[in-house]
Formats: sequence, C-alpha cells, structure tokens
Amino acid sequence: MDLLPVEIKVNIESDVAAALSLLGATHGEMTTRRIWFAEDLDGAAEDRVPLLDAGVIVRFRIGGGADDLTVKLRPCDRKQLVGRFSAPFDAEPFTYRMEEDWSMNRRVLAASLVHTHAPGALVGAVAPGADPAAPIDAVQDQFLHACAPAVQLNGLVALGPILATKVDDVPLGDLKVNLEAWSVAGMEFLEASIRVKPKDEDDAEEFTTRAERKQRELQETVRERGVALSEHPENKTRRVLAALVAAERP
Repeated sequence: MDLLPVEIKVNIESDVAAALSLLGATHGEMTTRRIWFAEDLDGAAEDRVPLLDAGVIVRFRIGGGADDLTVKLRPCDRKQLVGRFSAPFDAEPFTYRMEEDWSMNRRVLAASLVHTHAPGALVGAVAPGADPAAPIDAVQDQFLHACAPAVQLNGLVALGPILATKVDDVPLGDLKVNLEAWSVAGMEFLEASIRVKPKDEDDAEEFTTRAERKQRELQETVRERGVALSEHPENKTRRVLAALVAAERP
C-alpha cells in the first residue's frame, strides 16, 4: 500500500499576534479569507455537531483569490476509501488528497475532496437562510455516498464566518512552515504546520521515523522562538464549531 504524506500541526492559543511576529510571519505574503462550516441544522439547535461527530467536514473558504468548497472525512479508515477515492487525484477543478494528520499525540487519516470555484461564487451558499448543500456537486456527492454512505446532507446550516489569515512557507530553522490564524466568537487560534512527503526509497518504518523527527523539530523550533504550544486535547475545528453552535442559540 502506498505511503501517504503527513501533515504535522501544532496549535498556539496565547497572544496570537505576538506569536505570529515571533514566528516570522511578517516575512511572508499574508492571505486573508473567511471560512464557514456546514452542520446539521437540527443538531446545531441542540448544541450538537452531528456531521463532525460522523467524521464529515463541509468547509467553505471565500476570499484570497478563488473560493473553494471542501468535503473531508476525518478521521477515516483506508478501507472505506473505495473506487476512484482509493488514491489521490487532480482533475480540474477538483483536488482529492489523502494524508495522515498528526497533532501532538493524535494521528488520524484524512481524505478531502476540494472543488475550486470562481471568486465570490460561494457567497450565496453561506448567506442566512441559504442551503449550504446546494453547491455540493455530483463528484463530492459520489465521494460521500461511496465512502461515508450513512451520512446525509439534508437540512444544513452554514456556521461562520471565521476570519482566517495564512502565511505559507515561513522559514523556521531548517523548516518551511505554514501559519494560519483563526479568529471567531472571541477566540483566537494559530496553527503552525508542515507537510512531510514520502520518498521513493522509503519503507513505512523509515518514513514514520523521519516524520516523527520532523514533528519534534517543529515543536522544538516553535518553543525556541518563545511561543507556547497548546495542550488542549480537542482540535481547533471542533472547538470553533462548538463555539459557533453556542453563538447560534437565541
């Protein structure tokens, strides 16, 4: 079975603006976008996130160039990724990626199908009262039907916006790090991430050892800049969705 890339993340919560400065974000080109997540309307009214609990993420990113709509399974299992979705592909305007997602001691498999849209094309789908499922196209619907058949995208609500600021390829020691800050509902998060790709000569053990070394290097390099890492056990997507659901209550 082919080895998959690993995206390694660390989260930062304390004084995001200062952390961005300490990590050298001013040396890169900053992109600002707004992000919405779709969730089950009835569940959100009861402070629940049924889609996320089922391992399904529906995300809209608007601004900073092209818009995109992502349908992601995380966590998922390799054996549930069937048919054309058993291997990554690029087929304009779609990108399908499979990768491991590492954050502290948590390691899961993620599969995401991204559909790129023209700037502004998705604004209507996240407007109050709109149906966020409307722009989910046949390929993304096929992805869910094949790989997560129990999940239904009926009666959704768009939760957001989250203000996201991203700077890619910031040099930190020997690493090139992507920095993304989220601001929403009185909360701020900063994620620093790197992507480690397998080499042709890697076996599973060699690749895992190299990725673990890169993970330690990322954590140590961030700390050396005077930035504290978050120890919170839940990822930022779950925490943000919980806050947005609470904010929707009358």
